[in-house]
Amino acid sequence: MDYIDYYKVLEITKSATEAEIKKAYRKLARKYHPDLNPNDKEAEKKFKEINEANEVLSNPENRKKYDKYGKDWKHADEFEKAGYDPNQQQYSRQQQGGQSYSDFGGDFSGSDFSDFFNSMYGSAGRSSRGKAKYRGQDFNAELQLDLKSAYTTHKQNLSVNGKNIRITIPAGVENGQIIKIPNHGAPGANGGPNGDLYITFIVDNDPDFKREGNNLYADVDLDLYTAILGGEIYVNTFDGKVKIKVAPETQPGTKVKLKGKGFPVYKKENQFGDLYITYTLKIPTKLSPKEKELFEELAKLRKHE
Repeated sequence: MDYIDYYKVLEITKSATEAEIKKAYRKLARKYHPDLNPNDKEAEKKFKEINEANEVLSNPENRKKYDKYGKDWKHADEFEKAGYDPNQQQYSRQQQGGQSYSDFGGDFSGSDFSDFFNSMYGSAGRSSRGKAKYRGQDFNAELQLDLKSAYTTHKQNLSVNGKNIRITIPAGVENGQIIKIPNHGAPGANGGPNGDLYITFIVDNDPDFKREGNNLYADVDLDLYTAILGGEIYVNTFDGKVKIKVAPETQPGTKVKLKGKGFPVYKKENQFGDLYITYTLKIPTKLSPKEKELFEELAKLRKHE
């Protein structure tokens, strides 16, 4: 397995914070997502690399192992037990007939080291330790949701690597968010633990609402008469229609906040963002002769003021 610089893949430095890693991943995942790059093999390959890099660097423990052991980070626990120091490129002295592993000769860094480790611990009878246990590979999957589905907690069935999995999706999940389903990856080797399943959510845009974090934004048409005289109107929310009062002489572009009518906060029960309404003026059409006459009279009155 060739070494991949996960920091370079996400276009960040090794000193990047967790927030910077998350931001970089979301930006690149959107850019190279298969839905936006149909039949583009290079984009598909890049998307997989981005997900792989994020899987490692977004997990503080995995990132620590990767920084120390590079491409062999998944075997960090075995290396630690064996006393391998990647900075010195050798093992510490172990109870193997009084010899240290470095006495066998050779440089055990890089891919050569992986082969050496497997030959020492991966075959029965070659070591008093027996077969080493290896954790299974992690799986990555995507799940597409519309905004309305992401508004409520619900269950969905997934087919991953030929197996059906029923998962609960918490309300408020965000576009690009990744959740981990423990032990649903590939089975481990030699009795080792299973890998995990990482699901990336792709939340589609909604024609009526724009989401930013936990807040929702929507444009609402206001007829001319209600805008001038005031009144009451009903606006749509994900929780049903809500009646609101319109002040007289309301101008186009006026914004109104409906507190608590936004998106649910992820994994925080009964906590919601806000819904921001922007009024757009709807000019009447197909006026009757009488309506035109009245508007002309109003225009004359305004001119004489």
